[in-house]
Amino acid sequence: MQLRDTPDQLRFREDLRAWLRTVLPTLDPQPSQDDWQARRTYDSHWQALLHQAGYAGLNWPAEYGGRGATPTEHLIFLEESELAGAPYVGVNFVGLLHAGPTLIAEAAPEQRERHIPAILRGDEIWCQGFSEPDAGSDLAALRTRAVRDGDHYVVDGRKIWTSHAEVADFCELLVRTGPADGPKHQGITWLIMPMDAPGVTLRPLMTAGGSTEFSEMILEDVRIPVANRVGAEGDGWRIAMVTFAFERGTGFVAEVVWARRRLAEIAALARENTAWEDSETRRRIARLAAEFDALWALVKRNVSEAEHSAAGIPGPGSSVFKLRFSEARQHLDDLHADVRGRDALAFDDDLCTYDGEPGYERLRSLAYTIAAGTSQVQRNIIGERILGLPKEPSATAPAAGAAKGGAR
Repeated sequence: MQLRDTPDQLRFREDLRAWLRTVLPTLDPQPSQDDWQARRTYDSHWQALLHQAGYAGLNWPAEYGGRGATPTEHLIFLEESELAGAPYVGVNFVGLLHAGPTLIAEAAPEQRERHIPAILRGDEIWCQGFSEPDAGSDLAALRTRAVRDGDHYVVDGRKIWTSHAEVADFCELLVRTGPADGPKHQGITWLIMPMDAPGVTLRPLMTAGGSTEFSEMILEDVRIPVANRVGAEGDGWRIAMVTFAFERGTGFVAEVVWARRRLAEIAALARENTAWEDSETRRRIARLAAEFDALWALVKRNVSEAEHSAAGIPGPGSSVFKLRFSEARQHLDDLHADVRGRDALAFDDDLCTYDGEPGYERLRSLAYTIAAGTSQVQRNIIGERILGLPKEPSATAPAAGAAKGGAR
């Protein structure tokens, strides 16, 4: 693992900084958070600028429009973009951060040629159809069913917490194609679903913070070509694990940079008021600074691991990062609220130190230990795949589960 830039990486960093200094002042103000079509236009324009400058899909294959750069250079890009205040991936975070990388790792050549260049140009927006209302945090309990009918699958079911579905062109969709009473991790298939297919209905969901980036998605007799299946039928759970490795391993990289910058701002705010006089506040600031420094080093380790793996996929260490970052992110917002006092309740505050409203950001932080796999799921992965501990006993078959666990 390299913690310092090589000469080539330093040159890449300096060229990127110069490009950001030139381009960022030319951007229009960001649109309202509730104007989804305007947000799609704004985010797609930024993606097109990145593509034209050769900064889109840095570590994606050059034959599909990427730059073929190393994951470390991609990390440098994310770090410098966040520090410069560049737009985030926005409404296409699914396409750019985990659907695209999953297609590169698992899709057929014609599927890559069809979708990867379009994602990089900003022409295609993707959403994720994984979670279901009756499955809770147990993704493998999904019930959305796909039945083969000639050259199509006919899909019926419901998905929930589908981010940015209202502006998406395609959905990475997990469906059950095996027997309903079979082993729950088997018989799952990964499909590419066009969002304009007949039978797809969206119901926007409003969060506790008042935002509407999530939807419930109802699927009724939706016909999806068999040619849109990624991998073999029934191999969807393994492919979903590839998706999660990217989501947890590199999907939060920019947010670590954001958190380190915000912590410095909170410390400055504490110095301006009486909060700095409290020794416990100073200890919490120091503890979080050390935590985010360690998480940044862990990001580099995970990226280095992916760089040296044959498939370029982050390993189970990504769950260590997801677990610690999600909890540290919540501690950051708790600290911010204590330093600001009553002002932290504001949902509309021009003087706030955060990019968004402080009240909204604190409510939003509660989702970090749930989204992309709950903290309990991450602890199970760490226990079983890294530490080699026995599997958690099944709640429906305690005797068999205990016997299996004891045998390991």
